[in-house]
Amino acid sequence: MSDVKTQIDETVKANDVVLYMKGTKEMPQCGFSSRVAGVLNYMGVDFSDVNVLADEAIRQGIKDYSDWPTVPQLYVKGEFVGGCDIITEMTLSGELDTLFDENGVTYDKDAADKIREANG
Repeated sequence: MSDVKTQIDETVKANDVVLYMKGTKEMPQCGFSSRVAGVLNYMGVDFSDVNVLADEAIRQGIKDYSDWPTVPQLYVKGEFVGGCDIITEMTLSGELDTLFDENGVTYDKDAADKIREANG
């Protein structure tokens, strides 16, 4: 395994929730990253963020690691969940709540419900 792939593998396995994104959770640098980070922040999910803009090797490496062509990429308990469209759909359908529940990830259920109410 390359150094970058090893680093990514260790990061996704060492953290319950990881978002590979453009920018940081406090200052996203693209709309898609902002949307996913915004959902996680609003739901009170404790997640690690990795800014792919800070390291070109990570930026390309995460795409190779997941075999997914775009960023952001969300990982829960070491498993790739998806990008912005998938996370948006899962949030609105309640599937993200179920995924968090099944994996013991703490989040604000009321906040998740408010997102669905606002987009219903």
